[in-house]
Amino acid sequence: MQKKSPLPSAQVAVAPIRHSDAGPGDDRQAVSLVLPQAPSPTKGVGDVETYRADRTLHAMLARLSGGISPTALLLAYTDWLSHLAASPQRRLEIAQEGLIDAGRFVDAARRFFTPGQGPWSVIKPQPQDKRFGRPEWELPPFNLMAQAFLLGEQWWHNAATGVRGVAKQNEAIVEFSIRQMLDVMSPSNFAVTNPEVLRKTFETGGDNFIRGWRNFCSDWARAASAGLGPVATGDFVVGKTVATSPGKVVFRNELIELIQYAPTTEKVHPEPILIVPAWIMKYYILDLSPQNSLVKYLTGEGFTVFMISWRNPDAADREIAFDDYRRLGVAAALDTIGAVVPDRQVHALGYCLGGTLLSIAAATMARDGDKRLKSISLLAAQTDFTEAGELTLFINESQVAFLEDMMWERGVLDTTQMAGAFQLLRSNDLIWSRLTRDYLMGERAAPSDLMAWNADATRLPYRMHSEYLRKLFLNNDLAGGRYLVEGKPISLSDIHIPMFVVGTLRDHVAPWKSVYKLHYQVDADVTFVLASGGHNAGIVAPPGEPGHTYRIKTEVAHATYTGPDEWLNTVPSVDGSWWPEWTKWLSALSGEASAPPRMGADASKILADAPGDYVRH
Repeated sequence: MQKKSPLPSAQVAVAPIRHSDAGPGDDRQAVSLVLPQAPSPTKGVGDVETYRADRTLHAMLARLSGGISPTALLLAYTDWLSHLAASPQRRLEIAQEGLIDAGRFVDAARRFFTPGQGPWSVIKPQPQDKRFGRPEWELPPFNLMAQAFLLGEQWWHNAATGVRGVAKQNEAIVEFSIRQMLDVMSPSNFAVTNPEVLRKTFETGGDNFIRGWRNFCSDWARAASAGLGPVATGDFVVGKTVATSPGKVVFRNELIELIQYAPTTEKVHPEPILIVPAWIMKYYILDLSPQNSLVKYLTGEGFTVFMISWRNPDAADREIAFDDYRRLGVAAALDTIGAVVPDRQVHALGYCLGGTLLSIAAATMARDGDKRLKSISLLAAQTDFTEAGELTLFINESQVAFLEDMMWERGVLDTTQMAGAFQLLRSNDLIWSRLTRDYLMGERAAPSDLMAWNADATRLPYRMHSEYLRKLFLNNDLAGGRYLVEGKPISLSDIHIPMFVVGTLRDHVAPWKSVYKLHYQVDADVTFVLASGGHNAGIVAPPGEPGHTYRIKTEVAHATYTGPDEWLNTVPSVDGSWWPEWTKWLSALSGEASAPPRMGADASKILADAPGDYVRH
């Protein structure tokens, strides 16, 4: 088979920087990518036109399906139903389970008022299911309706799984999609079957429905007028109440602004910290309010901190590649830091997709003999995508091709698709519970800094996202040693510097067991932390905030491998935040504290005050 030639490299040109809030006479310039168009996968004018017509049709279907490939769903259900049809014993077993559950429910309903009969005698909600947690759900007839729903949910789960011969991913797609459809029919979603809503209605004389209607109209107006989500951000404003750590923008190109934060201690460790956040989120998740800002905590512990702030791309940036984020992001930031603090190694931190990018950059540097990194810290970041949780349900050839056609038309994966995919992973908490509270109860959750940040969504360029899905998720090239950087493969096993890796217990985006796989990918000392909470709340866990726990253990290079389940059962849980453990680990790898470095390589070329311009768009 003939080897495909690598994509042609990007050219760099200088163009005026685009800022809606730039003042008169602002002639600052930025590097602009001039990327060649990818060659058409077809030959001949007729084929190209047919290809474009197909992609246009797929893009139209995507608008109707919310970005979910109908073909992927059809293939999954065909696989499940055809194997189920050929399994009469399994069908009989499923039918028997339904009859047994029905008999149990009828018996429980008959004995519901019998003394000593518990309200959840047939089936209880799962611990993570908060829909039926209030005491009102223990009263008749609501308790019986809840149990009937949970029994039906359990029966469908059993029917969708365990059918011999069904592909694992197809089984997961069927189970997930059925669960989503059943969640719509939950008795907690309807006023007449939800005792909490009925109680609120009696208490307010129906005023909750009036307030709920107002909430709905307000949300609809926001979405229709500006494409914004139904989340009011209150008084949380970037640069005023969030992202307030003082600093300067010391570098800017087409993709990033690099922020250097002002020191808050008389002396600092000589090795600076570079933070690489994901570009599927605004960077200030790590610089929220002063009381939960990781940046503020680090500067208070005597570290010099640099942060990448990614520019939010638009349709004109459709051809920006994944490797451009490495070159114009991580590599450019390290070059700038080297000019500010020459001849010093850097502690690098990557969060989520930023951690995956940092891993790629570190492996590339190790391959090329670049020793500027002192340590690597990864927060909820995956380097092996074979067990990436329910997010992988959206990643197969049919689904990726469908997403590519949708992005091909728009140039980007926009904020609505990004938010919708993540909300589906926790639809009970992020969709249906919120709709019940806002529109049936007539209430609003108090705005928080995390809600404001979550509503400040970003877009992803067409080419970058396609490469990310295919090379990392679909083909798992990074874990397999097949990922190419500048035409040559890289391997995570070339990384030998100390690593601090954090997973979170209830992470739906980067499951901790997937993050844990790094143990057998790198040849380095790995300190692994399993924090309580989810993808965001488990990371934003400042000291002094109640409810946080973690487990921590260091495995030296070449140590015997310990599996994640054994690790979980043998490593004790500790109350509190993992942040002090990390700064203690960093301090042990750092040199003796000295005077803080200058702000930027040249004081006359400081571009702006933090948080900069890119974060505002």
